[in-house]
Amino acid sequence: MTRLFRILPLAVVMTAALSVSACISLVPKSKPVNLYRFGQPLSGAALETPTGAVGVFRTNGAFPREAGGDRILTITGGKAAYVAETRWVAPAAALWDAAVVAAFDADPGPTRLVARGETAAADYILRLDVRNFETRYDHGAKAAPTVVVRVRAALVGKGERQAISERLFESRAEASDNRVTAIVPAYDRAVADMLGQIVAWTNETAKPPQDPGRPAT
Repeated sequence: MTRLFRILPLAVVMTAALSVSACISLVPKSKPVNLYRFGQPLSGAALETPTGAVGVFRTNGAFPREAGGDRILTITGGKAAYVAETRWVAPAAALWDAAVVAAFDADPGPTRLVARGETAAADYILRLDVRNFETRYDHGAKAAPTVVVRVRAALVGKGERQAISERLFESRAEASDNRVTAIVPAYDRAVADMLGQIVAWTNETAKPPQDPGRPAT
């Protein structure tokens, strides 16, 4: 009797497992997801660090939670939605971080981003808060949308608590058509324009530190 009661539950479990597996095989397969990216690394040889380079440490900034993942955010009037069956190859916040580093590395200006383990070599601290990173349908849901990127940048001198300069940047790039293959290049253009503005502003604002052995001019 004991052996029989041990075998019966096992048979029931095996039957249930077969039933579940049969049900799973009947579920329609989901549609494939198309992956895209923005802010691809610039081509060309890496630039050498210029003489008198200014070290800038980029601290963590904010990124909109609704846009920071791997889905493409769209805004139509007051309604937010995501593009179906489409994903960024990585979270947008991570792609943005990589694009920032690539933009500073490729620019011949004096400022150079300092790695997290080398903060002692930084002369300034840069914070970039992304306020908007979205696809806007300002002319209707069927019209070509506009990609909007807005960033608040603040530059703080080493050892200071208040920003020595801060600015709100905005970049817009209209897609050539209401298709994903046209919207993604608009993100590339908007991000490239935005980072061009930020790098130029940082180069202009972050002055080389005064050599203590030389009198101020």
